[in-house]
Amino acid sequence: MLEWSDIVLRLGVATLASGLVGLNRDLHGKPIGLRTLGLVGLATALAVMLASPAAIEAGRLSDATSRVIQGILTGIGFLGAGVIVHAEQHKVKGLTSAACVWFTACIGVVCGLGHWRLVAVALGFAFLVLVLGGPLERAIHRLFGGRNTDDLPPAP
Repeated sequence: MLEWSDIVLRLGVATLASGLVGLNRDLHGKPIGLRTLGLVGLATALAVMLASPAAIEAGRLSDATSRVIQGILTGIGFLGAGVIVHAEQHKVKGLTSAACVWFTACIGVVCGLGHWRLVAVALGFAFLVLVLGGPLERAIHRLFGGRNTDDLPPAP
């Protein structure tokens, strides 16, 4: 059985890490925020830890835990789909926020398994994409012509 400190660490890091992604979305006026994504990360970490605590403690992934992870990553798509909105002129919006829902579910899984280096590296890359991706995308479109940069969304 996992120690209390390990339980608090795994669930706390999942909530905090996922909540930070949600804070980024909220600060950019997106339809999903800190509470929603914090709860996605917390719930997925909890589900993974509940699936097979003995296997997680031993550092191996049981069949039950594998099935739970598969179900989470499949089912979370429904929540992400709810974030995607078809706007006027057939423009799709919310794909980045939907991807953040899926990402925070993955962060929850990894926290539930206790793989801290994976959490740190994945969060680092996610924030690079979220912070620098929009400006880089616009700069490339301006440089190479691409589509009209006025049509591109503002920086996330």
